[in-house]
Amino acid sequence: MNIKVDDNWWRDLFDEIYLLTDARSVCNEKLTNQEVNFLEDTLDLDKSSSILDLCGGQGRHSLELSRRGYMNVTELDYSKYLLATGKKIAKREKLNTIFIQGDARNTGLPGQSYQFIIIMASSFGYFVNEDENVNILREAYRLLIPRGRILLDLPDRNYVINNFKSNSSHRINKDITVRRERELGNDIIFSREIVISEKQGCIKDRTYCTRLYAPEKISELMYHVGFSTITFQKDFMNRRSKGDFGCMTNRMVVLGEKA
Repeated sequence: MNIKVDDNWWRDLFDEIYLLTDARSVCNEKLTNQEVNFLEDTLDLDKSSSILDLCGGQGRHSLELSRRGYMNVTELDYSKYLLATGKKIAKREKLNTIFIQGDARNTGLPGQSYQFIIIMASSFGYFVNEDENVNILREAYRLLIPRGRILLDLPDRNYVINNFKSNSSHRINKDITVRRERELGNDIIFSREIVISEKQGCIKDRTYCTRLYAPEKISELMYHVGFSTITFQKDFMNRRSKGDFGCMTNRMVVLGEKA
């Protein structure tokens, strides 16, 4: 394995450069609207529902839910930069979204506080040590009220493996190009991302990883922490447009309920 990934890569990756390199997904208003439409239909949300958007970045889903009149939406992420970005949007649009900085494994929030928890856009599975990923599920279970539901938006493992590309690149604008190198091992994609400016040269060179889950494996982990009634929907937000969107190309939704 040539790509080495620090265990805590996620502490520093999500900054202003991330909003450039992943803008096709995380700053895509049309995509966000489609995803929130799906959340509303799938979870049968009520305007007063208590919703926690866990590992939600700048809160694109939380903000859109708030725009649609949902009154109890909380966004938790570790990145201070992304949270500050979301807060500015909420202030400008006079939205009541709550933003909290924290670690999803130990949020510090009161137990049994939420009816729904969403973890969107492949934001689950950042740890090589599987116990740490399980700790996020365990914390989500603690935070849900009885009969509360969790929704995980994960890469479709089989699709990713069958369409795996070790190299890709795309141009963000006239100045900046993103190049990615990938290695696949033990259901983990290890990635190196190089961001190159024609004017400034290399402005970022960093590595990260994403776990891939078969339905049987993620079910096993969820049952282990107490979830029940686990269901799946594949081909969620299947990308029809051209381009390499990595783990965001074809996705699988997993739903679970707190017993």
